[in-house]
Amino acid sequence: MGTGIKVKRGYDLRLKGETKKELVSASHVATIAIKPPDFHSVVPKLIHKKTGVRVEAGDELFFSKYSDRLRFVSPVSGTIKEIVRGDRRRVMEIIIEADKETVYKDFGQLDVDSADANQLKNRIYEAGCGAFIMQRPYDIVADPKDVPRDVYISAVDTAPLAADPEFIIADQKEEFQVGINALAKLTEGKVHLGVKKGSTAFKSISNVDFIEVSGKHPAGNVGVQIHKTKPINQGERIWTLSPENVAIIGRLFMTGHFDAKRTIALAGTGADENARKYYRTVIGAAVSDIIGDVDDEAIRVISGNVFTGAKLSKSGYVSYYDNTVTLIPEGKDYRLFGWLPFSYNGIPSKSRTSFSWLFPNKKYEVNTNMNGEERALVVTGEMEEVMPMDIYPMHLLKACLAGDIEKMQDLGIYEVIPEDFALVDYINTSKVDAQDIIRMGLDIMITEVG
Repeated sequence: MGTGIKVKRGYDLRLKGETKKELVSASHVATIAIKPPDFHSVVPKLIHKKTGVRVEAGDELFFSKYSDRLRFVSPVSGTIKEIVRGDRRRVMEIIIEADKETVYKDFGQLDVDSADANQLKNRIYEAGCGAFIMQRPYDIVADPKDVPRDVYISAVDTAPLAADPEFIIADQKEEFQVGINALAKLTEGKVHLGVKKGSTAFKSISNVDFIEVSGKHPAGNVGVQIHKTKPINQGERIWTLSPENVAIIGRLFMTGHFDAKRTIALAGTGADENARKYYRTVIGAAVSDIIGDVDDEAIRVISGNVFTGAKLSKSGYVSYYDNTVTLIPEGKDYRLFGWLPFSYNGIPSKSRTSFSWLFPNKKYEVNTNMNGEERALVVTGEMEEVMPMDIYPMHLLKACLAGDIEKMQDLGIYEVIPEDFALVDYINTSKVDAQDIIRMGLDIMITEVG
């Protein structure tokens, strides 16, 4: 089928609260929000600075200060209800009151097979679909001026309780193929598609190089797949996308519309068992349309998975790139004598001070307790046990903290993004925020190296 990779250095966190493979339509979307902070390093320049303005689905809301070709558009038609600002008047949310029937801006159909690369790229960025294309290194929205060395798409997600890309894309295969064909014309190299080993879900898809993926988390991370097949070097650019966003690009060419469907999996033991399904809604949907009424004092609402997601209030909105909403109990109780070895075995742990390693297939109910406090960053070797890339995670973290550009380059900063350090966050006994440190290091590189 193609290249095969198996990840042995990693860790599978098995949790209760899986999502049923059942697709339903979410309730009518009353309001949506586009959140500029979701687009890291983008400084937004608003098109409409006042509320009450009517927009169609596909109308531009803002563009990047550094590239007016990088546009961000409305996923629905309706009226701009509120522009939420934070410190120093930073735009945090653009809230739109949605129409009952969506009116689309017509960009016109475009035949992918006959169009050239410039026509395809111009249409993608004109319609706001450039926001779906992420650049490696740095994990930022791709610059439209770049021509990528390769394009990588991972249809495997090994994170705990994560949505299944195969299920999400099952009824969008035609649009997915058109999106693939368009992306193949935009790269100097190939489009690589990561799939589960032995799966036949994507056997009908052509114009891609398949990567058969197996093993422990983070096998599904696109960064791991890049590292194991064709590592990125300084000066190179790689584009990455999620399968559903590829399908949105395909629909753009087929219909001429920015049809921003988003399939959200509701997971976690904090959600009612009968509600844990896949919901077909739109980008930026209100989380209340999916989870209903929950007590967010007792339940943590997470946009994304438990490793990399962000905390939401029950009145918040799902982040632009997320297709999972996870609900787990807030950890408000301390464990009696929790510091004693073997004192409590109701939590999963990679450490052998817990009996959980004796039951590798057992699933657990977890809460938000840290089970420890931040302490000195010491060399234990535990980070290396869950890092499948050929890098030294402890040394790279220290180089980021020190702001040492040369060491960061030598230690592989171009190959990683925060999600690649999510397991390090989870298992390291120092309790350091490894993902935040890597993000800080990447921001230094963007500023100093570009």
